[in-house]
Amino acid sequence: MQRDERPGKVCIPIVEMGMEKALTAIRKASPLADLLELRVDYMRNPELPRLLKARRKPLIITNRRKEEGGRFQGDEKARGRILEEALSLGADYVDIEMRSEGSLIQALRAHQKSKKRETRIVLSFHDFQETPLRRDLQKLCDRMLRWEADVVKIVTFARSWQDNLNILDLITYAKERGQKIVAFCMGDKGKMSRVVAPMVGAAWTYASLSKDRASAPGQVTFREMRKIWESLR
Repeated sequence: MQRDERPGKVCIPIVEMGMEKALTAIRKASPLADLLELRVDYMRNPELPRLLKARRKPLIITNRRKEEGGRFQGDEKARGRILEEALSLGADYVDIEMRSEGSLIQALRAHQKSKKRETRIVLSFHDFQETPLRRDLQKLCDRMLRWEADVVKIVTFARSWQDNLNILDLITYAKERGQKIVAFCMGDKGKMSRVVAPMVGAAWTYASLSKDRASAPGQVTFREMRKIWESLR
């Protein structure tokens, strides 16, 4: 499949622990992906200047907190300092969870506005237990809209096929309000939403470089995603 025939953008997460392996993964993923997500919470000693210099595609810097599936070992202040450094260095995106301390989100927003070279903020929410009802998802989206993030990301766990429809409907809800959104379900029953989300207007979806490099349950590989999209042409 040619790149311009894709139904949407694909982000490949980089989930390596060491610098050299991360740099190698960035080189391998760049020709495939539309953008990359660097999970610095996986890394022992991330050297952000080197990692950002190596990018050939837009890069999301994510330092995921434990409560939402992350591996960062420090406190919130230390976690925030890494995201602020990424912003100062001109990362294309930084991802910050809505359930982070409000002062941390505000600091990133203020830092963003002070920079001439804009870094976009992804405000994210993850539920590893279930997918809320449609009306509750809409209320969640409304709360997130108040932060005026560049992109809202809502990811939930699918316990039924209906959960996929509820999360996909949220994409239309956000778009009608002028908000860019990434939304899909995790888990085996959520794979459908990962594939379909870009087709109904999600800013992008996520696919791993290989099966052993998935960053969340139910994440398909880039090759699997491409094969499914080709079959739907």
